[in-house]
Amino acid sequence: MTPIQALQKYFGYSKFRHQQEAIIQHVLNKKDVLTLMPTGGGKSLCYQLPAILLNGLTIVISPLIALMKDQVDSLTVMGIPAAFLNSAQSPDEQAQIINQLKNNQIKLLYLAPERLFGSESKLIGFLKTLPVVQIAIDEAHCISQWGHDFRPEYLALAGLKNDFPNVPVIALTATADKLTQKDILDKLALKDPAIFISSFNRANITYRVMPKKNSFDQLLTFLADRKDESGIIYCLSRKSTEALAADLKAEGFLAEAYHAGLDNAVKARNQEAFLRDDIKIIIATIAFGMGINKSNVRYVVHMDMPKNIEGYYQETGRAGRDGLPSAAMLFYSPGDAIKLKGFASVENNEEQTRIMLNKLNDMVKYCQLPTCRRQFLLNYFDEQAPENCASCDVCLSEFTKFDATLIAQKALSAVYRLNQRFGGTYVIDFLRGSKNEKIREEHKQLKTYGVGADISKTDWQRYLRELTALGYLQVTDDAYPVLKLTPKSEAVLKGLQKVELIATQIMDEPNPTEALPFEADLLTVLKNTRREMAVLENVTAYIIVSDATLVEMATYFPQSLDELRLISGFGDIKLARYGRDFLTQVNSYCSERKLSSKIGQKSKKRERKPRAEKATEKIRSSDTRLTSFNLYRTGKSIAEVADERGLAASTIESHLSYFIAIGEMDVLDMVSEEKIPAIKDAIESYGADRLSPLKEILGDDYSYGEIKATVAWLNRNQM
Repeated sequence: MTPIQALQKYFGYSKFRHQQEAIIQHVLNKKDVLTLMPTGGGKSLCYQLPAILLNGLTIVISPLIALMKDQVDSLTVMGIPAAFLNSAQSPDEQAQIINQLKNNQIKLLYLAPERLFGSESKLIGFLKTLPVVQIAIDEAHCISQWGHDFRPEYLALAGLKNDFPNVPVIALTATADKLTQKDILDKLALKDPAIFISSFNRANITYRVMPKKNSFDQLLTFLADRKDESGIIYCLSRKSTEALAADLKAEGFLAEAYHAGLDNAVKARNQEAFLRDDIKIIIATIAFGMGINKSNVRYVVHMDMPKNIEGYYQETGRAGRDGLPSAAMLFYSPGDAIKLKGFASVENNEEQTRIMLNKLNDMVKYCQLPTCRRQFLLNYFDEQAPENCASCDVCLSEFTKFDATLIAQKALSAVYRLNQRFGGTYVIDFLRGSKNEKIREEHKQLKTYGVGADISKTDWQRYLRELTALGYLQVTDDAYPVLKLTPKSEAVLKGLQKVELIATQIMDEPNPTEALPFEADLLTVLKNTRREMAVLENVTAYIIVSDATLVEMATYFPQSLDELRLISGFGDIKLARYGRDFLTQVNSYCSERKLSSKIGQKSKKRERKPRAEKATEKIRSSDTRLTSFNLYRTGKSIAEVADERGLAASTIESHLSYFIAIGEMDVLDMVSEEKIPAIKDAIESYGADRLSPLKEILGDDYSYGEIKATVAWLNRNQM
């Protein structure tokens, strides 16, 4: 059997993703491999498929019991003999598996590293008597002290090559920078390994960073339309996870906490309930989720800033593993970085402390970006990316800017007058003329003292972040960061360089046309059918088939087993096991509504609907906005302009709002006079950072377009 035949037979897919095929071929040729592939990119298949084809046993080193059970259940459903050995099993269960291993009845055996090399373990000697043909080390970054999740027990794996010198080893991870990659290769002593680095881009995830202001209310707004979807919310402390879980339950959400301090039985119960969709939200510390293969997680929220990009990327990657549109949202406050500096310090190890602080600073830069977040993430992992991804909050936003040269001069002058020796908090207090006793008396005599008293502390924080991001200021990497000038500062101070800062940022939602046009009612029926199957077989629902597979069925209406075979995710075993039950539901639904099969359309490649223009172009040039404005002035409605230009009505509203902001258009053209006071009150009470909370407060009588236009009108004097 060839690799592609095995892929179709067992996994139900007709083609490989990323570099899977080349990786698999290297393992089949008995060569060592290091594989970097994004979470949800199909790493497991890179060793599972060779395990099927090779005549012998594959040992999989995995860090978590939950992952082992998840993987073994999934393989068993596909008809692949697999098992795990861990401390949670009874002696009888372990003896049964040992006996199966002796009789060559198992293809994949999952083990924790401490089980393999524990001081009292005789397992390594037993395994050397078996026909071991492959060793897979999952979450390989755990072996590196430079990685974001170092686990000392992984260091014992360095001896594997001595015990199994002729067995190919495949090390797999979703996140490792160059330093960590080198450490993995050195510590595992891989022999002339092939290194495969797949694209880190998770195109189906929309990235957002929100200011941590009224974060719980913002979270409720975010969750309002997602009550039936699975999500993970990360908090920094154990106490926060429990408090947030209680608050969400009080709001009617199916949520539970998960952290290392909980009783093992409680942790296992909450995790199992989440995997089986009995609860929709798990609120966790980073102790949760590594290796969890739940494919239908639709969003990941960070209530606090993570310690590094690697951890953040891996955690956000737990959303949308089935390839369907998903969201990653992070709440950021500058105070987060100060709190996390203590975690970055490694006692008696200055070099590691420096590296961890640098990683933390990179995380801060990400949170403060004025440019594409996806590009920053991919560049961090040494992958090139375009300036606009059309699916992060920056690229989805319309920006209105104002001439902030005077503000920049005040800030830079303050830093200069203070001899570049103080951090942002002191500089802001100095600019605002604070009477705080921390302000030195000699500084109160400087002419720059108090020149920014007319600007709020919150706005000064935002302006300093922007000036830093634009390269007019820099922040030192010390334990107590200090603001310093840059080579770009001089031209601004001399009045030779104009500086523009953001007045407003209005974010559009991602284009919904990317999703398949499925029948929602049929999808609900299929999910219920899948849930019944999962209960009967005592496995999690997504192991039966993924949400993506159900969406395809609800889109193309397969009418026979041959047609169902063309739906992604149906291999021979799953087709025989579950195919008829699913077909019964599809056929019944189609019969009632006189729908026919659309399976013939599946082979046609869906083309992504091109966006009319990039967000960066919208910021730099007003041509596209002017086109919309001119069409609107001819008497066309917003809907007619949108239809003529092939754009969303919300985009046209954003274009017109720009002309309100610069005074070229009257706000009353878009908003009736009697509505303005209520919108204005809401904006003044809750701010204009996000439209969704304002819409929630104002209700159905007020449109997003009307709110956008009023925000632009209120900011018109800053243009």
